[in-house]
Amino acid sequence: MSPSSYSSSHKAQLVWNSHVVIHLCVCFQAAFPKVTVLDLSCNNITSLPMEFCSLSHLVKVDLSKNLMTVLPDDLGRLGNLQHLDLYNNKLTILPVSFSQLKNLKWLDLKDNPLEINLAKAAGDCLDEKQCKQCAARVLQHMRILQDEVDKEREWRLLKDKELEKKKETKQREREAKEKEVRKRDKAEEKERKRKEYKAHMAALAIQEQKNKRKEEKKKRNGQIAADKKAAAESAPKAQRRSLIGLLFKLLLLGLAGVVGVCQLTGLKEEAVCVPINVAVDDCLSWVREQEVDVRVRELVEEVDIRARELLQKLSSLVPQLLGPLGVVPTAMEPVEN
Repeated sequence: MSPSSYSSSHKAQLVWNSHVVIHLCVCFQAAFPKVTVLDLSCNNITSLPMEFCSLSHLVKVDLSKNLMTVLPDDLGRLGNLQHLDLYNNKLTILPVSFSQLKNLKWLDLKDNPLEINLAKAAGDCLDEKQCKQCAARVLQHMRILQDEVDKEREWRLLKDKELEKKKETKQREREAKEKEVRKRDKAEEKERKRKEYKAHMAALAIQEQKNKRKEEKKKRNGQIAADKKAAAESAPKAQRRSLIGLLFKLLLLGLAGVVGVCQLTGLKEEAVCVPINVAVDDCLSWVREQEVDVRVRELVEEVDIRARELLQKLSSLVPQLLGPLGVVPTAMEPVEN
């Protein structure tokens, strides 16, 4: 299969008259990069390859009497296209990009099972004038569809953005909740540790108090034992001190008795009593002659008076004491002050 005519000029023209072509060769762009006129009518073509839309220099294309049901989605890339014959195919709709064929002046869509709105826009296309009107009306119709598609796309984009925004909001809310849960768990863990520490410290304080009470009890028991031991050890000493005191008291009493006998009885002239009486008189005289404090002198005088009263009482008792012994007491001579 080969083109029936081909020109290498700027307005290259390719006419394909084979009736057995089903799919166009994908090497169009490489073989004929500047083709401007292309006749592919009556070739039982069912679809056009995507590479067909790269033939941007096309001005006139005849695709009539084929079996195409759809056109390439990028058909709008043929910006220089002015004449398009789609007569007698199986097209129902046109691609939305068809609205971009701004230079299209002539269009034939007769004998295609077009959807109702597109068929109304296309009209009958019975002559040249109607085909030109068809191009204008179909472009206008496709631009409306393009606007609707754009609006639909924008609406979908807006919905997608809103959905994404909602997802982000939910994600932030979920993260905030998780953060709040983590914060609450952390606070609860901190409170639990604080309570455990407080309970531990309270237990230590109770144990310390128990130990302190044990130590105090131990000290008290030790002190009691020490006191008992000291009492047991000091009892003999106390007894000895008591015995010594008793002996001292008896000695003093005996001495006082001797002094009383020597002073109040007729034995004062005896050799035994003379030194005792002299010593007593000397002591009393010495005390009177000393220059001591008034209170001391008064105390000595009080003692002297009490001693005289005691001696007088003893003088009344001496006869009773010495009577059984056969000793006759004499009158007591007064002591000089």
